[in-house]
Amino acid sequence: MSNVASSACPGRSDSARRAHAVIVGLVVAMVLITAASLLLGRYPINPAEAVAMLVNCVIPLDQTWTEQQSTLFFNVRLPRILLALMVGCCLSVAGAAYQGTFQNPLVSPDILGASQGAAFGAAVAILAGFTGAMVSVSAFFMALLTVFLVLLISARAKGNHMMVVVLAGVMVSSLFQAGVSYAKLVADPTDELADITYWLMGSLTGAKMDQVGVVFPILLIGCVVLFCLRWRINILTMGDDEASTMGVNARLIRIVVIVAATFITAACVSVTGMIGWVGLVIPHLCRMMVGADYRRLIPASMLMGAGFLLLVDDIARLATTAEIPIGILTAFVGAPFFLYLITRKKRV
Repeated sequence: MSNVASSACPGRSDSARRAHAVIVGLVVAMVLITAASLLLGRYPINPAEAVAMLVNCVIPLDQTWTEQQSTLFFNVRLPRILLALMVGCCLSVAGAAYQGTFQNPLVSPDILGASQGAAFGAAVAILAGFTGAMVSVSAFFMALLTVFLVLLISARAKGNHMMVVVLAGVMVSSLFQAGVSYAKLVADPTDELADITYWLMGSLTGAKMDQVGVVFPILLIGCVVLFCLRWRINILTMGDDEASTMGVNARLIRIVVIVAATFITAACVSVTGMIGWVGLVIPHLCRMMVGADYRRLIPASMLMGAGFLLLVDDIARLATTAEIPIGILTAFVGAPFFLYLITRKKRV
């Protein structure tokens, strides 16, 4: 017995060391991508000026940069980078949490209809003549209302609870998708239709620091909750009976995880539009690298998602003169990669 335990421990420690090394590597990669993103653009800023402008926020320095560079750095580039990091981190961790909670690797953050609900809310706001912040507010609350409707329907339905929740999410998503299609049908082709279509493609263009400040508390609270519950998500993957024997209230934990993941998904979609595939593909890739233990999978998903979305956004704003909506690029990257995952002979 002791021989078996001693032979098993080195394997576990090797796996843990490998996972920790991957996480450290992801931290380094994210920092490097962030640093490069601050410098790259149509109007490049050299590293010395970027560092000086950041340090000047804390310690006053002699100004060696122009006012135009300062405006570009703080009002355009920095908020966009921060928003990309936050949204990528949150969509990835929400996807990982949903996959563990529903015990289904094909689940993504929009499984309960949050994205389609947000799209419908944004479309209605645009038709009503609202712009900017009001569109985001409408999208956020409609996303929450959609998920609440899904949970209400599933609570009244009979059968396997998890299956019923997923089916209700699919049906309600279809309903709001039809609503979005109707909104596009009646929209003014010269103005409103273009705004709705562009919102649906997802973009970080026009990110502002006040947007970052508004969504940051929601995203921070949701991520902290999911991070603190990561070991309990491990138990949820074993089933409710196993969770009960270990003294875990599976139903309560599942509700808390769903609420936290829903809030951060709704907040992300409300400010960026629909950005797909991040919450589905990134957790799978992290699972291949650090294993299925959510104590490591959750932080790995956060880091990789943040770096991935920022890298894709850099490509979106630098690849062509006309900026490519980021939702298009994530689909180009995500769909082929996911096809590769599901056709692999070796299972992770």
